[in-house]
Amino acid sequence: MISLTIDDKKIEAEPGQTVLEAALQAGIYIPNLCYCPDIPPIGACRLCIVEIEGAKGLPASCTTAAREGMVVRTNTPRLLELRRNIMWLTLSGYPGEPEKSSQLKKVADYIGAKELLPGFVSRPVNIPPILNEPFFARDLDKCILCGRCVRMCGEVRKTGAIGLVNRGIKTIIGTGRGEPLKDSGCKFCLACVEVCPSGALYDKERFEEKDREKKLLPCVNTCPAGINVARYVRLIAAGKFQDALEVIREKVPFPLVLGYACNHPCEEACRRGQLNKPISIKALKRFVAERDTRRWRSKLAAAPETGKKAAIVGSGPGGLTAAWYLRLAGHSVTVFEAQSEPGGMLRSAIPAYRLPRKILKGEIGEIESIGVKIKTGAEIKSLDELFKRGFDTVFVATGAPAGTKMGVPGEEDPRVLDGISFLNAVSYGKKTGITGEVLIVGGGNVAMDVARTALRTGAKKAVILYRRTRGEMPALPEEVEEALTEGVKIRFLTAPYAISAGKNKLNVECVRMKLGEPDSSGRRRPVPIEGNNIVIKADRIISAIGQKTAVPAEFALATDKKGNIQADAETMACSRAGVFAGGDAVSGPASIIEAIQAGRKAAVSMDKYLGGKGEIDRKFLPEEEAYTCLGRDADFCYSERAEIPVIPMAKRHNNFNLVERSFDKKTAMAEAKRCLRCELRLKITKAPMPPLKQAEKC
Repeated sequence: MISLTIDDKKIEAEPGQTVLEAALQAGIYIPNLCYCPDIPPIGACRLCIVEIEGAKGLPASCTTAAREGMVVRTNTPRLLELRRNIMWLTLSGYPGEPEKSSQLKKVADYIGAKELLPGFVSRPVNIPPILNEPFFARDLDKCILCGRCVRMCGEVRKTGAIGLVNRGIKTIIGTGRGEPLKDSGCKFCLACVEVCPSGALYDKERFEEKDREKKLLPCVNTCPAGINVARYVRLIAAGKFQDALEVIREKVPFPLVLGYACNHPCEEACRRGQLNKPISIKALKRFVAERDTRRWRSKLAAAPETGKKAAIVGSGPGGLTAAWYLRLAGHSVTVFEAQSEPGGMLRSAIPAYRLPRKILKGEIGEIESIGVKIKTGAEIKSLDELFKRGFDTVFVATGAPAGTKMGVPGEEDPRVLDGISFLNAVSYGKKTGITGEVLIVGGGNVAMDVARTALRTGAKKAVILYRRTRGEMPALPEEVEEALTEGVKIRFLTAPYAISAGKNKLNVECVRMKLGEPDSSGRRRPVPIEGNNIVIKADRIISAIGQKTAVPAEFALATDKKGNIQADAETMACSRAGVFAGGDAVSGPASIIEAIQAGRKAAVSMDKYLGGKGEIDRKFLPEEEAYTCLGRDADFCYSERAEIPVIPMAKRHNNFNLVERSFDKKTAMAEAKRCLRCELRLKITKAPMPPLKQAEKC
């Protein structure tokens, strides 16, 4: 260590530290604007000047190495006056007042400013702000030429997309030939925005500090299960596929199921989509899950047996997730499933062309392999019975297995089916009587699955009736596209009004719609057009407009007006002691990943209820140091999303062959490299700010 004295205070510094770094580490603030801990210093702003005994002039403390026995002063009258002069010069060309939250404003308030030229009127250069770039705006009138953004881009990220342009008083920071950032090699990591002290660079979407991580890393923060998407995508780009899988497995027991059937909210939030198209995150998850070497299995250690027993009612993704984590916590776990096979809606409602049964069976097998007992054909009608059998706690994860009625006259006809029952029957090999022309009512993923399944099981024609337009459809865009590719027809702005039996077919009277004002869902409300009804003939009608829960009254659980179980949003606790509930049984029909998160929350609370600490996460992989160098790639912004390969139409007829294929290694790594590395911005060390109390007094 190096001993030195700063403002009569003896301190120690590490070899290689500058005077500024040593002072800040010791709690001595020296004003600065061009300094940032993650960037090589250059002493451009001159605010951090100090007096050093025996040294000539006033060196910048950010570029002066700390030496043994050095005596430094940071706040002499001479230094204070010079800093005020420098601050006046810095602000002399600044338009208006800096934003209160900016470092420039806080440092200016701390130092104060001495007017050097009485009567001087600031004349900004009046460069029009650049507002048409993705993610952030550039207001060069507010630039103080500290150089932090240039050094971060060039020396840390090694991208070199921006630099000092022109000479003398005309110097600005911009791209080489004034080209758009997309053409300059910018990778939109937004490190430049993060280090800008003056407000010259700012996010287009403003956010409060408490929402910072949520806004800057949306892929992670929109994943209900909290999977570190950014990290595993980065690992795939580096060719570390097993590491990537273990990152996923730290949060979920179904990585491969999710790789096939997740609704991927992370992709919808992916910021790359603002450049061209988002990262194909779901396909990348599938890619690494299919290459599982099971290395993680050797790292999986269950806690000692606790002697406590937990019952799980329902073997869907929520129930099995809770079972996985409770068993790893040392509890005895039994899952009760009313159907003949486990999997819940994964097994009964997702067609095999999307989720092969062997894939589901394999991941359920992993859950059984750690000691979770699954009893099929075991319908539970009373929770009291479970407690009498010695279970200490119960998780109700019965899903939303019942279809919703359309509420139109004539739907009691036996040729009118509900979508969930239809998919269930097909999944378990039962006859459905599907033939001829089939109408499907609805616009969600279930409607797409029903239509595509109908064409695979005897229908000659499948037509979807949807009361809004395609833009309002809740189904995933890729599911709609595949349905259309397979020959499904969609009639928009059309809704059934009444059903009657014809000689050989059903007559479906439909009302035509127009879109009105937005409703509670945020979508424009469909409004009937009077006197514009039409009649469509069909052999079968399948309603896929929604699902509802079917919780036995004997469970004696409080429910809402929709019949959903009432449970605390965080603890999953119900109206009965020792009983927890989650997934579709609580929320109504939702997604696989949301059900998994409900299972995670339930496992935490149930473990605590049984005397544990509720610590369910497993750490398979130590944190690696994220590489901060991105390098230069002139075509980065124009790199197109790798589309998921699919089997040709000729191989889809009358079968449930898996439609989507996997990425190969080259494609997966290239796709992962399209990531903007948003997480790097969150790792940038904050620039030191003036002491708050002193800044407030000024």
